[in-house]
Amino acid sequence: MKKLTLILTAGVMLAGTADLALAADVVTITGNMVCAKCVLHETKECQNVVQVAQGTNTVNYYLIQNDVSTNAHPAICGGSSEKVTVTGTVKKKHGKEVMTPTTIDVVKS
Repeated sequence: MKKLTLILTAGVMLAGTADLALAADVVTITGNMVCAKCVLHETKECQNVVQVAQGTNTVNYYLIQNDVSTNAHPAICGGSSEKVTVTGTVKKKHGKEVMTPTTIDVVKS
């Protein structure tokens, strides 16, 4: 019985730690959103990319295709850009910053 209690306690503690790690990955970025196909000519399919100035460099955040990014795409497809603030989680994949957006808000000038 003691082993079972110890295992359950450890499982609950690890689950709590995993939730904290996931919450820490949520970030908010502000930059110009463009189409990776129409503007950057980097992909065969349309994809939202948010370009963020960091010092003297520009970092491209490639947005995962979900309802949030799909709904925001028509405003930029074909060559336009839009200043936006995006909140979501970021991971590095194949040397690129890949973001799963939860919100995309247009920044009013």
